[in-house]
Amino acid sequence: MKAGTNLEKVLTSGKFAVTAEAGPPKGTSAEVVRKKGELLRNCTDAVNVTDNQTAIVRMSSWAGCLILKQMGIEPVMQMVVRVAMGIGNVLCLSGDHQRFGNHPTARGVFDIDSIQLIQTVKRMRDEKKFINGEDISGEVPLYIGAAANPFADPFEYRAPRLAKKVKAGVDFIQTQAVFDVVRFKKWMDMVNELGLSQQAHILAGVIPMKSVGMARYMKSSVPGIIVPDEMMKRMEQAKSAKEEGVKLTLELVQQIKEIPGIHGIHIMAVGWEDIVGEIVEKCGLMPRPKV
Repeated sequence: MKAGTNLEKVLTSGKFAVTAEAGPPKGTSAEVVRKKGELLRNCTDAVNVTDNQTAIVRMSSWAGCLILKQMGIEPVMQMVVRVAMGIGNVLCLSGDHQRFGNHPTARGVFDIDSIQLIQTVKRMRDEKKFINGEDISGEVPLYIGAAANPFADPFEYRAPRLAKKVKAGVDFIQTQAVFDVVRFKKWMDMVNELGLSQQAHILAGVIPMKSVGMARYMKSSVPGIIVPDEMMKRMEQAKSAKEEGVKLTLELVQQIKEIPGIHGIHIMAVGWEDIVGEIVEKCGLMPRPKV
């Protein structure tokens, strides 16, 4: 398949990619998305619009993607596949279970899992077939992404699970946030040994922590995230938690960039989108490549 989206072109050209997130509002305000888009426009190659993040009902991912696209910003749509409007990057996820969100009694609908979704989207793109075998009219120019969590248990199953997504046809991977670089390196060693980083582009997740409370929440309450005790001490003892959070993020990115098989970073600055440009700049990743 010829390179189509900007993200695809950056990754396939061998350049180090930068993506970020613009979480949509719990309402209908397009201006919320526009403000985040302006903050991320010049420091990223593409911007994810999350879909019911943490199972909280929000503006849909595709609606947020359309707003970004109208601004000339390349979106990455999560979960739902809608390409008629020219949204070419799709991140295939299982999604957060509704019991963790603000509608915990809602009925769960999990007809297919994330791996089956990747297979479905790949068949739509390559064979121009729907899941029921019927033909699709027109092109389906999708660049297929998925998520990976290197820190979930059992650890030894993490790389083999990624292998299933790669076999299903994924083009790029965005990982859960990396704080424990030692464990992440062990995961990447297994990933490289299986040859997966040569078959899919891997972007390491990064979350800048802006307060001690956020650091504690990440450490104690977010599944699949490991915040080392040393990082907690630094956040707790710092004169400015925000400055220390940025410093930690810059250190993490530099360490991540040195790991073989890493093709980029995915910055998840939850409610702190205005820090993304500074981080990208200080990491020496500006200006973003024109491809």
